[in-house]
Amino acid sequence: EMGRLWRAFCNSRDGLAAAARSEAAVRLELALLLVGPPAAWLVTPHWPWRAALVASLFLLLAVELLNTAIEKICDHVTPDLHPHIKFVKDAGSAAVLMAALAVALLWLAAWLAG
Repeated sequence: EMGRLWRAFCNSRDGLAAAARSEAAVRLELALLLVGPPAAWLVTPHWPWRAALVASLFLLLAVELLNTAIEKICDHVTPDLHPHIKFVKDAGSAAVLMAALAVALLWLAAWLAG
């Protein structure tokens, strides 16, 4: 039903806005999404590469948003430093790092492929 889809879209929009207000990393990745399409145009003349480059930035933002959600729920559960909470937060951060490295590798490959 369209009403349900609209509410889901509004919730997603609100979540993205809240994350952007509270997290510098989300703001940085949103900025990358603004410059990504023109940069992809400059990096390669091939449409499939361009699409992959921009998609990689969306995926990086998705991982960052999941990491942000994990961190927020951890902080809600306990503001104190706990070894299990540290592990969860560090694992989320590592996931963002892996996604960022994948993005960098893809952009390098597209640039080298010309």
